[in-house]
Amino acid sequence: MALNISLATDNDADQWNTAVESAQHGIIFHTWKWLKIVEKHTGTALYPLMCHKGTTLVAIYPIFVLKKGFATVALSPPSRAYLLYLGPVIVDYDTLKQDKKESVFIAVQEEVDRFLFSELGCNVVRIRSSPRLPDSRPFRWAGYSVEPLYTYRVNLTQGAGHVWEQFDRKLRVDIKKTEREDVVVEEGGLEDLRYMYSSLASRMTEQGLSTTGSMEYLADLYETFHPSNMKIYAAIYQGERVGGMVSLCYKDGMHLWIGVPKSDVKGISPNDLVQWQAISWACDNGFKYYELMDAGDNPRLRTFKSKYNPDLAIWYSAAKYSSYQYKLIAHALKRV
Repeated sequence: MALNISLATDNDADQWNTAVESAQHGIIFHTWKWLKIVEKHTGTALYPLMCHKGTTLVAIYPIFVLKKGFATVALSPPSRAYLLYLGPVIVDYDTLKQDKKESVFIAVQEEVDRFLFSELGCNVVRIRSSPRLPDSRPFRWAGYSVEPLYTYRVNLTQGAGHVWEQFDRKLRVDIKKTEREDVVVEEGGLEDLRYMYSSLASRMTEQGLSTTGSMEYLADLYETFHPSNMKIYAAIYQGERVGGMVSLCYKDGMHLWIGVPKSDVKGISPNDLVQWQAISWACDNGFKYYELMDAGDNPRLRTFKSKYNPDLAIWYSAAKYSSYQYKLIAHALKRV
């Protein structure tokens, strides 16, 4: 299958977003405005690749490129942007027959690799594809090393009552106790977002880690996507914030995107109550699933998220290098 690649511009934004809407694995992170905000705040150059067969758009593929030392690195998504996954969107993927799904994906990956390695001279490429794009073989057949990762999704189609009954018994007890202690969950705004960012930054500093992203970045996203696609919840106890979360709403899913570290207040579970309030709202508003976004590689987070009795949803991290030497360097740095 002969494909040609072009770079999207602002004039292509509507067509780009239509492509995102066309497939289940197209997510809010793929939308044009989100990508442009990411570029603005990550010190990367966005290459919004559009793959055509003749005049027909068959895929979009957002790539962020940066220089890291003497290496040119291509990422989808970029690091330190509160993004777990991104990768390609195959147009109308869910309606294609299996042989077409495979042949299109293989051709797209081959052409994108040619562009990245031959035209841009990239040394390291890392792609993290979104859930609902279940096939990792085009990456492996193109020479990528592929790692399966896992996020959690709660099925909401049978209603809030059914979801509640599937929770771990201790979780239900903790939520009811927190309600009895007069913890109140409120929909929040920008100041609540600032509180959550500060709480996360403090916890990461305590753990000797660098802060992810910036408040300016989150504020830009808030101004663009709140309230239609972004909801903020704050747990209030005795007049103080003790928990909260930022969720994203897109298509048929609601996603726990950013959470606040566990409260130091003994005897209450404000973040569990926040989760339940968000899940209840999602059920009432017709969403089909609630995702507790995760990479599945942290056992400590597993114990928090699995008590909601979610289903596992697989996604993939794929990496490829221009030479074995760059692979060794990337592994030594432990981060690309």
